[in-house]
Amino acid sequence: MTLENDAIDITRQASAISVTKSSGTQVDYYLYPEFEIHVNILPTGVVQDWHKHQQLDENIIVTSGEITVEYLENGHVSSQTVQENDVLRVKRSIHRLLNQSSEPAQFIVFRFVPTGQEQSELMKQDKVDCENEIK
Repeated sequence: MTLENDAIDITRQASAISVTKSSGTQVDYYLYPEFEIHVNILPTGVVQDWHKHQQLDENIIVTSGEITVEYLENGHVSSQTVQENDVLRVKRSIHRLLNQSSEPAQFIVFRFVPTGQEQSELMKQDKVDCENEIK
């Protein structure tokens, strides 16, 4: 598979779609044809609305602070606290995020539509050494 353009693509924060939601969450959206990345700052005390995604796979990496994720599991609400460098894959669960700490939390969300195809071997073996191509 060849990408449309193999050059590096840098999207500056100034080009992101920046939104402050009614909850106070600040979001910078970076939209691409096959996936989305957004950076969130969740102020202290913010509780997001319950929601789910019908087709998206949502993956969250906490970059600073901590957040609590609440999710519906077998008809009951469960919760876990995730901290810096933890990765949270919410899939299609009914969930919400809360900041119950005394500091703002920041996290990055990667969203894509899964194909249902096993890709782990491709992910592990896709890197090609190009040292000999640099002159």
